[in-house]
Amino acid sequence: MNESTTHPLLTDDYDYLLSQDIALLDLRAPVEFSEGSFPCASNLALMTDEERAQVGTCYKLRGQQAAIELGHRLVAGELREHRLQRWLAWLEANPLGVIYCFRGGLRSQTVQQWLQEAGHPVTRVKGGYKALRQRLIQELEQGFEQPGFILSGLTGSGKTDWLPRSPLSLDLEGYAHHRGSSFGHWAEPQPTPINFENRLGIARLKQRRNGISSWLVEDESAMIGRCPLPKRLYARMQQVPVLLLEVPFEQRVRQIQHDYIDTMLARFNGNLDILSDYLQDSLKRLYKRLGDRDWRHLSQLMTEAIHQQTQGFSSEGHQPWIRELLARYYDPIYRRHQDSKEHRIIARGNEDELADWLARHTD
Repeated sequence: MNESTTHPLLTDDYDYLLSQDIALLDLRAPVEFSEGSFPCASNLALMTDEERAQVGTCYKLRGQQAAIELGHRLVAGELREHRLQRWLAWLEANPLGVIYCFRGGLRSQTVQQWLQEAGHPVTRVKGGYKALRQRLIQELEQGFEQPGFILSGLTGSGKTDWLPRSPLSLDLEGYAHHRGSSFGHWAEPQPTPINFENRLGIARLKQRRNGISSWLVEDESAMIGRCPLPKRLYARMQQVPVLLLEVPFEQRVRQIQHDYIDTMLARFNGNLDILSDYLQDSLKRLYKRLGDRDWRHLSQLMTEAIHQQTQGFSSEGHQPWIRELLARYYDPIYRRHQDSKEHRIIARGNEDELADWLARHTD
């Protein structure tokens, strides 16, 4: 498919589909969709999970033809008409959309035929979900061979907020719905590891199609919450030059206050009880590393800060425990890890200084 083509019956232009956010109608069963999908995909399945399981069992016991016949019996009459109307409504809302099943086989061919008979021809993706997924796996393996950079800095430096200042940036934590620390989980659930990879692969594909060859990501461990980084990307992150964002301590305290108190409270719709549970649960994850004494001390400071907020005071009451957690825990750990990267640091400075350096040294 290319931009001047409206409705070919079959397309294998995966780069165009993924990079241009073309609406995708996923005909796989809900259980398949939940394991892995694409940001622009909607799931209106040809068969339910139970129907798919019945057809699969029939295929194993009696062969392909018997399975096909069973599928047509299961999705027939009023049920077939009901699902057809849902697909037609989707096409009306997404006239340039395309359809696919797992491998671009019988399920999507059947729906394409039914839609054609209803007077609505639609493009089918050759190779289906598997082909689109393989294209993104290829992008994750090859798309980071070009020059790249790591943005590093002490906890609370505002690295994530800095990323939009460069077109080279890829927001790993945004794709993973997690800030990559014990306090990093969002109010929204994380995507599946496959969906995380798909989002990242699409973002990198878009960069390269727009002529952006170099890339920049925030310094991360191998896991962001429950989402593992692609192995090739993580390996490259251990090799490429490092940009070190340097921010005063008190500015970092305010950044943590904004990220983990003010922002999270807004996401919890102002519910201080939920915020308290979130903070205490996050701190509990550090219990073994902090030790009982420090954990209890910080937990008490958190409790006092929440109590102050219930009395109408601002979130500044959280700054005492933030200062202590940075000084006692996060900063020492970061500095130990930073020693191994010292030889790769090619620029350091504040937000503006790093932005200026990157603009001068990249295309």
